[in-house]
Amino acid sequence: MLLKRPTVLVRPQPYRYMSRMAKPKTSAERVKTRRAKLRAMGLRPIQIWVPDTRAPGFAEECARQMRNIIAAQTDESRVEDDAWFALAAETWGEAP
Repeated sequence: MLLKRPTVLVRPQPYRYMSRMAKPKTSAERVKTRRAKLRAMGLRPIQIWVPDTRAPGFAEECARQMRNIIAAQTDESRVEDDAWFALAAETWGEAP
């Protein structure tokens, strides 16, 4: 003969008794904590808006601007550009 265990209902404790437990942080609180840590590290938040490369006409506009740049180049500006690139490569240790 099997004895049946008595069913015990456990009542959840009211919130006032849970004051010793850490309350879970909200998303806003976690973000605030993270940003405070980053600021303490000497960083600051910035927002950058860039062109949407998926937008219709983006590639055509890039090509148009490149044609304008190429058309505006002179022999003198090409020499200046080459000198700038050489200096940049030298600065970064990657001489041409």
